[in-house]
Amino acid sequence: MNKEINSGDFPIPVKISVNGIELEVFEAGRKNIGKPIILCHGFPENAFSWRFQIPGLVESGYHVIVPNQRGYGNSSCPPETTAYDVEHLTGDLVALLNHYGYKEAIFVGHDWGANVVWRLAQLHPTRVDKIINLALPYQARGEKPWIEWMEEIFGEDNYFVHFNRQQGVADAVLDENKSNFLRNLFRKNVPLTAPEPGMLMINLAKAEKPLGQPIMSESELAVYISAFETSGFTGAINWYRNLDRNWHLLAGVNPVIQHQALMIYGERDVIPKSENLVDFVPNVEVISLDCGHCIQQEKPEETTQAILSWLERQEV
Repeated sequence: MNKEINSGDFPIPVKISVNGIELEVFEAGRKNIGKPIILCHGFPENAFSWRFQIPGLVESGYHVIVPNQRGYGNSSCPPETTAYDVEHLTGDLVALLNHYGYKEAIFVGHDWGANVVWRLAQLHPTRVDKIINLALPYQARGEKPWIEWMEEIFGEDNYFVHFNRQQGVADAVLDENKSNFLRNLFRKNVPLTAPEPGMLMINLAKAEKPLGQPIMSESELAVYISAFETSGFTGAINWYRNLDRNWHLLAGVNPVIQHQALMIYGERDVIPKSENLVDFVPNVEVISLDCGHCIQQEKPEETTQAILSWLERQEV
């Protein structure tokens, strides 16, 4: 049984001005200055998703820095959609490094955070030491912009497409049903069933009964609910609304990442494993854990151990 960690056990945040905005940052292990590791959350999560990994990383000698990225929690939520493109998101992390006086750091990302870490390694390769990414493998830039391609393949109800083509619709539904949406989303062992008509995220927000089992306790879930009561969902959804813009911004950028990298998959995740990851990340090691999408919360001890074991091997 995982030890429950509530917000009272989590580091006290500070507000840091970087890149024209303020980030709410949770820091631990200041005694380990000189060995930075920055943890980047996904959607719809925040820094609290790394609660189980922080103590082990500190104990192993790392200075742990965990931001609520722009659009989340008490970090800035700029009104302009384009303020959430990959240049801004990676720029926030570079500015965070500068704030702490670091040339580079180990970056760990989950879900959308993983995507930002992959792009950080492309756009600012000298600022990244090593990469550890969970759930989302490297996404190659294809011949068509991502949303255009997804719309052709998956249709207009795909939530990536819906977020872009029907701006504001999902935001309003999720904002009206914050508790229900997050409670229905953070589940494990959900039975495989045919997808319902409509848009997945809206369906989850409106569903009367959650499927499977909860990933976290009610007090842990309350931390996420409280955070989205502060920020709303629009800032987080705006990350999706920049995918085609990101496609254009990445034109001409070297697609191959040479950094040492660890990719951690959840065997039960609906996100497929990459079939050509090594073509774009040649120095990658891949492992899988028996869990779904929320890897570091579903398998906290195994995730922490996998990260620390891999880091130890890199230092030998």
